Amino acid sequence: MSASDEFTKLKEQVEKADGEIRAAVAEDDAKLNAMVDELRKKADDRTTQLRAKSAETGDEAKHHWDEVKRNWDEHRQRVRKHLDETKATIDAKAAAEDAEWAETDAVDAIEFAQSANEDAQYAVLEAVRARRKADIAAAAM
Repeated sequence: MSASDEFTKLKEQVEKADGEIRAAVAEDDAKLNAMVDELRKKADDRTTQLRAKSAETGDEAKHHWDEVKRNWDEHRQRVRKHLDETKATIDAKAAAEDAEWAETDAVDAIEFAQSANEDAQYAVLEAVRARRKADIAAAAM
């Protein structure tokens, strides 16, 4: 699959996620909890897949992305630890603080995704440009 096809796939995934988030808001707590648990597992599985894929390729460009992924994974683990530790909180004030914290984390994750999206767009266009140069060079031989 080409880089531009992968970018289109990302767009479709974001649109699907947006619809699922909007639908989840209307669900009862049990359904919402199940959705959160399922998405957490999917995110963990995706992280495992990315780690395995990164391990397969050892070039220098991957080194940078490996570091980004590692930092993101560490952040995710801290967030999840905090969320797991505070699940049992019943106090209204603490619950409101936890909600604020979770919302801030969600906004941070969205901003990270937006940045990653822009980086992905740049990388796709750079790949298209590089492929064109390679095709021109090959045709000139």
